[in-house]
Amino acid sequence: MTRGKAVEVYNVTKRFGDYQALDRVSFTIDANEFFTLLGPSGCGKTTLLRMIAGFETPTEGSISLFGQEIATLPPHKRRVNTVFQSYALFPHMTLAQNIAFGLENLGWDKAKRAARVAEMLELVHMTPFAARRPAQLSGGQRQRIALARALAPEPQVLLLDEPLSALDLKLRQAMRDELRSLQRKTGITFIFVTHDQDEALDMSDRICVLGKGQIQQIGTPAEIYEEPANRFVADFIGETNFMEVEVLSVSGGVARVRTPFGFDITAAQKGISGPGPATLSLRPEKIGLEDQATGNTLTGRIAARNYMGGYTHYTVETAGRSLRVSRRNDGAVSEGYPIGRDVRLGFDPANARVLAQ
Repeated sequence: MTRGKAVEVYNVTKRFGDYQALDRVSFTIDANEFFTLLGPSGCGKTTLLRMIAGFETPTEGSISLFGQEIATLPPHKRRVNTVFQSYALFPHMTLAQNIAFGLENLGWDKAKRAARVAEMLELVHMTPFAARRPAQLSGGQRQRIALARALAPEPQVLLLDEPLSALDLKLRQAMRDELRSLQRKTGITFIFVTHDQDEALDMSDRICVLGKGQIQQIGTPAEIYEEPANRFVADFIGETNFMEVEVLSVSGGVARVRTPFGFDITAAQKGISGPGPATLSLRPEKIGLEDQATGNTLTGRIAARNYMGGYTHYTVETAGRSLRVSRRNDGAVSEGYPIGRDVRLGFDPANARVLAQ
């Protein structure tokens, strides 16, 4: 299994005329890591992927692949392959021929090609379909063949540009498991681009959140979700309640703040240097209702209810504002609380985060 740093991006800036797509971006991806570039449309994630692939050149900065500078190296001289959203399979070729095509161009002999094609078809569970053409396959099957073709030449890094976005929900969920399994089996570094936070949280070893052409935060899925670096990350990853608060004091990584609920709390903080206005972030599932209301408590009235199977999401009016609260449906039949009911709710300040405005 390959060790060390797979990709090193240092101080990369990309401009298209007057438009700056990326602004001094730096990060390192470890070998054998499943690394995700996550962000909204226009944040620069696909541009970054294309520069690693060699389809774009940085305006400034450097990109290294296992220690070799590649920023100006043509795509065919990089041991990098890309799986595109459209799959880009050759419609006139069989699946086996699609997988073999790149190997033939690389000069692999016939016997070695045949052995590798058989191995790849087995890896993606498509051996019985080797003689079929792409038009005879479902979307998920075409996705598997696109992956097999990209993995066949044994790239050092596999780039995946929103490869699941064209699939329906059930198939996307199944393909997440398959992608993660493939990455573990092959040991190849995967760099995955998506705007879907669920995909990123589900599959990644680490996530790089991009916004406005800059890195907002890099961390494990748990770190990104539980300890957002700023309001952008807290808002983009999952759902949260934002409240304007007044910071009274700061000591290291915690801040004492005055809440709009009539009491003060001490909570973890990010980017706060001293007293002043700030934003409190509190995830809906961190707020308890009725029997689950612990910590700091208050009362409110249910204004809306959305049953979502595993959870029911409530909008609770309290202290002149609306709070989103999620409660797991853990009974055989969950009737939940009706709209208009007065309820008690509470939260542990340890679950809140104070963020710079």
